[in-house]
Amino acid sequence: MQAISKAELSFSAPERAVRGPSGERALVEARPAEEENAEGKGTKVRALLRHRLGDDIYMSWFKALEFDSFDGKTVKVSVPVVFLRKWIQSHYMDELLKCCKTEFKTAQHVEVSVRQPGAGASRNLGPLATEPAKQAREAAGEPRAAGISEPARMPVIRPVAGRTSVDGFEGSPLDPHHTFENFVVGASNRMAHAGAIQVAETVLTDSPAFNPLYLYSSVGLGKTHLLQAIAWEVKRRAQNAQVLYLTAERFRYQFVEALRAQDPLSFKEKFRSINMLLIDDLEFMQGEKTEQEFDHIINALLDGGRQVVVASARHPAQIERLNERMRSRLQRGLVAEIGSFDHELRHRVLDQRLAEKQAADPSFELSREVIEILASRLTESGRELEGAINRLFLTWQHMRAPITPDIAETVVRDLFQGVEPRRIKIEDILRIISRHFGVSKGDLLSQRRHRSVVWPRQIGMYLAKQLTHRSLPEIGRRFGNRDHTTVLHAIRKIEGVIAGDASLRDEIDELKKLISH
Repeated sequence: MQAISKAELSFSAPERAVRGPSGERALVEARPAEEENAEGKGTKVRALLRHRLGDDIYMSWFKALEFDSFDGKTVKVSVPVVFLRKWIQSHYMDELLKCCKTEFKTAQHVEVSVRQPGAGASRNLGPLATEPAKQAREAAGEPRAAGISEPARMPVIRPVAGRTSVDGFEGSPLDPHHTFENFVVGASNRMAHAGAIQVAETVLTDSPAFNPLYLYSSVGLGKTHLLQAIAWEVKRRAQNAQVLYLTAERFRYQFVEALRAQDPLSFKEKFRSINMLLIDDLEFMQGEKTEQEFDHIINALLDGGRQVVVASARHPAQIERLNERMRSRLQRGLVAEIGSFDHELRHRVLDQRLAEKQAADPSFELSREVIEILASRLTESGRELEGAINRLFLTWQHMRAPITPDIAETVVRDLFQGVEPRRIKIEDILRIISRHFGVSKGDLLSQRRHRSVVWPRQIGMYLAKQLTHRSLPEIGRRFGNRDHTTVLHAIRKIEGVIAGDASLRDEIDELKKLISH
């Protein structure tokens, strides 16, 4: 992830005038001892955060963090923009509090605020910090100082079904539900989601986040949702922003139509005034002339500092039709993969879709047992999960009776094209794990704690939770009479490693296929 821009770090601390050695007046900081003490300890906390979270996460989210004060219970810290505060509060508060407790021994809470104008890192920058600080405050959505004129705010754009358009050139349809508010974040899509938000919030500023942003994933995991969410958010922030969302198929269709009309120049002219181009399903950009035109347009936009966002089923290096220059340019910004949903994320997606249906009809309910069945059976994509909720909602509207697990099983069977999934047993998992890792079943069930045994055992417990309906205590009993907390630790350990290890995700997927067949 990219580091916070200098503009976001430009703030002023309290100052007082003193006489320098030659009699001139100078500005120096007038800071209370409490603040100095907090910052001194905060330096050590930042070092610990960097060590525990890694350079990428630290530079992205904590480089601009400042420690303001400590009252014996609450550590007060600040960041320059609203987005950073929200992101830290949503994802890193537990880790931040743990690190703070190493220096602030009696700390019970951490309070994150947005630094006000005139506070923070620009205390030594003097008048030169004024303009960057103003830009940072405006980027954070803060009001301008009194007496400074401000253009009239654009009205808020509520998502409604429609298309983006530039100079009469219509884009592909936008789904009104594909907004950031409706996107469910988990370990497999957190990086892509963060990149998409940063692009949406900075595209119209002097310091855009990533250009280009390239998202890739298998079908139904949310890349189209994120692309359209970016489009909705930018238009919400600035109604007059020139944003164009196109599928590769629509791009090709419009270009072919221009060729038939013998007016390809007008096609190119459509993109001259654009602020942002979003291209979906890049792998379907077919046709030699279409590909050449796409290359020219993307290069022109990037050279002109215009934002480009691309989504595809494959990494740029795996799309054979891309020439080397285009492949290199698409990888210059941020390339983020959206991985398969883990069990927890599937649960959260189902809960979100259920809540959306309940907003329309509060009497619609699904038991936790039904949600668990869906989360365990529907492992391929978010579209399956949404389709299951839609089918159950329709069934409930006709029956006006509770959705039982048997009904849910029928819906799942329909989604799998009428094939009843084989009921997986923990014995099947033990057998495949034993064979795959070259360890005996006896070792897996034993008390041996060597890594060569513990790692396969943890993967086995994780798969047992993913692929069966067994409870944590039951899984523990079947894995050598272990406590349910041991099983929970194993599941969280594997989920944590999967989030940053593509090769392990592939290995887990392969094991699932072996177990399911």
